[in-house]
Amino acid sequence: MILVVGATGMVGREICRRLAERGEPARALVRTSSDPDRVAALRDAGVEIVVGDLRDRASLDAACSGASTVIETAAAMPFAFTTGVNDIRTTDIAGVESLLGAASAAGVGSFIYMSFSGHLDLDFPLANAKRHVEAKVRESGMVPTILRPSFFTEVWLGPAVGFDAAGASATIFGAGTAPISWISTADVAELAVRSVHEPAARDATIEMGGPQALSPLEVVRVFEEVGGRPFTVTHVPDDVLRAQQEAATDDMGRSFAGLMRCYAKGDAIPMDETARTFGMELTTVRSFAEASLG
Repeated sequence: MILVVGATGMVGREICRRLAERGEPARALVRTSSDPDRVAALRDAGVEIVVGDLRDRASLDAACSGASTVIETAAAMPFAFTTGVNDIRTTDIAGVESLLGAASAAGVGSFIYMSFSGHLDLDFPLANAKRHVEAKVRESGMVPTILRPSFFTEVWLGPAVGFDAAGASATIFGAGTAPISWISTADVAELAVRSVHEPAARDATIEMGGPQALSPLEVVRVFEEVGGRPFTVTHVPDDVLRAQQEAATDDMGRSFAGLMRCYAKGDAIPMDETARTFGMELTTVRSFAEASLG
């Protein structure tokens, strides 16, 4: 049995869908507040549903019972974030530590943890939490797999952060000249699923990106070529991002500003060897642009 934590999130539900397609026995940890339509879709796909919360150890003990592998994708940011209730400290750190304890006590053999790129090395709450939990996973006694995806295409090349393909406009953080290995949600989910049985994933930390590192300005040119019209580009300088990070009043604001500053620095990840090892053909930015623009 494979337990997926964060099963109604962007990556978690895609992992569940792919496990179900393969006929893998999968169990989804969902909260009482989870989107009922997403929960129903998981159930309809043949995924076992268990209700619980990273902040409720008893529910985690029940969820881990009989599981051989845990895939942890849950995070408080951005949609469920509530300072002091459901935030980086209570969920991303204390909650995952509690999950590690429950999994170890239940005899779970392997633990797959969704972190983010090791090149995102600035000091901000989410980065510090990820690195702290990575160490805890390695110390857990279970076989650890640390997955470190770069910037998600669906998020960072989407309107939520100012990249409006339909409107032909883009907000660029920093100069926009540093290459980034943009990675699709589908590829992250697929690599996580393959990690369950792939020997190369055992006791490994895997940096994950797309097949080609492109600067944000190169990405804009790809979208211009695919869409057939020029983009309006607005730059947010690093000193502005730094000021936003310093002025932020909660860990989510500080973390978003920190992530934007990391974007400005770039994040190029060689993926040829990883793609060969896992037998994957990775999604290009151009194919994402074609899908986004119809």
